[in-house]
Amino acid sequence: MTSVSEDAPRRLSSDERRAQILSAALAVFGAKGYVGTTTDDVARAASVSQPYVVRLFGTKEKLFLEVLDDAVEQLLATFRDVLAAGADDLEERMGDAYIDMLRVRGLHQLLSHAFLLGAHPVIGPAARACFLRVWRFLRDETHMDADAARAFLAEGMLLNTMIGLRLVDDADDAGVAELLRACFPPDTRAVLDVVPRGDEPW
Repeated sequence: MTSVSEDAPRRLSSDERRAQILSAALAVFGAKGYVGTTTDDVARAASVSQPYVVRLFGTKEKLFLEVLDDAVEQLLATFRDVLAAGADDLEERMGDAYIDMLRVRGLHQLLSHAFLLGAHPVIGPAARACFLRVWRFLRDETHMDADAARAFLAEGMLLNTMIGLRLVDDADDAGVAELLRACFPPDTRAVLDVVPRGDEPW
């Protein structure tokens, strides 16, 4: 009788496989944007077949929408954890948490891509709704006033821009180094270890 080796890899459940594809799609959409990504790109990144991706999510559009919703859920869950830990230095701690989320590959860039698709008939309304969810969280749950919420969002968008530009590649430039220190205090080096480089696929 043949026994199954204890070292054999465990077969992923459908929920685990779905989460694996969403994670891969977040990275790929973050790197290439909506237009530049195919379901085949996502399938290769997730080590599954392209028909399997289509069977689970349908179209690329539906996959992007689900990835966007999942990214915003991750973002708000992270912020709510910070909020639950106490109100002292809340904005600073939320900013640090947003930077820590660089470890979620593609999240910041995915949000930037989505927020540039306002004219898309399907993605545009979804992206606006996601943006407003973050705004309402800042206003209704953290009780930031409108100016503080605006400043918090503006700094987040600046960070997204720097990440998308791969400014870290020019960190030896004095102006870039100054900007990195201004946006990523106090431990700039820890951030530089996780931001994507220009020669990385995502």
